[in-house]
Amino acid sequence: MQEVTAVDTAVDAATQAAPQAAQQGSWGGLFLYCLIIFVIIYFFMVRPNKRRMAEYQKMIDSIKVGDRIMAAGIYGTVKKISEKTLEMEIAKGVVIEVSKNAVASVEK
Repeated sequence: MQEVTAVDTAVDAATQAAPQAAQQGSWGGLFLYCLIIFVIIYFFMVRPNKRRMAEYQKMIDSIKVGDRIMAAGIYGTVKKISEKTLEMEIAKGVVIEVSKNAVASVEK
């Protein structure tokens, strides 16, 4: 019969432990990879979009009666402002109501 030595026993234990260590390392690597992808997406897509939306909201909040605006491709002068809409005069005596979200630019 073969004689089992301490070296053989250590090699067998190391051989059985190696796949478990590799499997645990792959989960850690996968988590790190996902974390890096999330950070990249946040800094290149989410953060700039939040900044743009904050600037747009600031522009919408700064609209006053008498400002010249472009809404839905139509230029006009603001005559009345309500919570969600505003009335703008596009020609003498022609007043239309548009959503504040339709405003593309404001000329003071």
